[in-house]
Amino acid sequence: MCLILLSYKQHPVYPLVFAANRDEFYDRPSAPASFWEDRPDLLAGRDLKEGGTWLGITRGGRMAALTNYRDPASVKLQAPSRGWLVKDYLCSQETTDVYLKKLEKQADRYNGFSVILGDPFHLYYFSNRNGTIELTPGLYGLSNSLLNTPWSKVERGKQRLGALLSQTGDPFPEDLFSILKDQTRPEDRQLPDTGIGLEWERILSSMFITSPVYGTRSSSLLLVDRHRRVTFMERSYNGGSEPWVTAKFQFRIEGDARRVET
Repeated sequence: MCLILLSYKQHPVYPLVFAANRDEFYDRPSAPASFWEDRPDLLAGRDLKEGGTWLGITRGGRMAALTNYRDPASVKLQAPSRGWLVKDYLCSQETTDVYLKKLEKQADRYNGFSVILGDPFHLYYFSNRNGTIELTPGLYGLSNSLLNTPWSKVERGKQRLGALLSQTGDPFPEDLFSILKDQTRPEDRQLPDTGIGLEWERILSSMFITSPVYGTRSSSLLLVDRHRRVTFMERSYNGGSEPWVTAKFQFRIEGDARRVET
């Protein structure tokens, strides 16, 4: 993922409202979200180059999402794929605390990343740039820096998501997808300087990205209500601004995922 907008224990009906865009080079092969044949309890997209994923949830409520930390000056050419971090957590039987302690010890092997993981009622943020934070109720934004870094698209996305959720008891998916489709670019003076040059800072500054070779490949929604019902929707793009496929999955969290208080 390259943009995550998250409302956590803020909405009266949905303790978790998660909206995200995955940006990637168009020629990197990937499969859209589905339940995996080799892990039928796991719902996620799949990177067909390395085998990992960027966002997923299990029927037991275990979830994780990843963004890259943009820092070209520190890139490790032989680093393992960061998508395996999400896959490994979703497929693991370890508790989140145990997994995070293990991750802290090996995080420097990877290029810069952030992950949000746990279950819809008990979430953590971890980055190999600033460690672990247990999330408290609030509105969060994450792009290719640290959690809630005030990049223009992060601030704009949080504002739009917060405004939408304050107005409705049942947010329509189309309204959430509309936020993720926002192609507004800020003025140059509002751009971060991450070491990629001004032209690429401009291209990557909007919530929804288009360019000849790189852009938003999918937009995803993950909503969990107070009764542990999950709605997962994904729109996949093929280098343009119109989706070529939309998928929708609904199920109820099974097992012992932490329950929200009533």
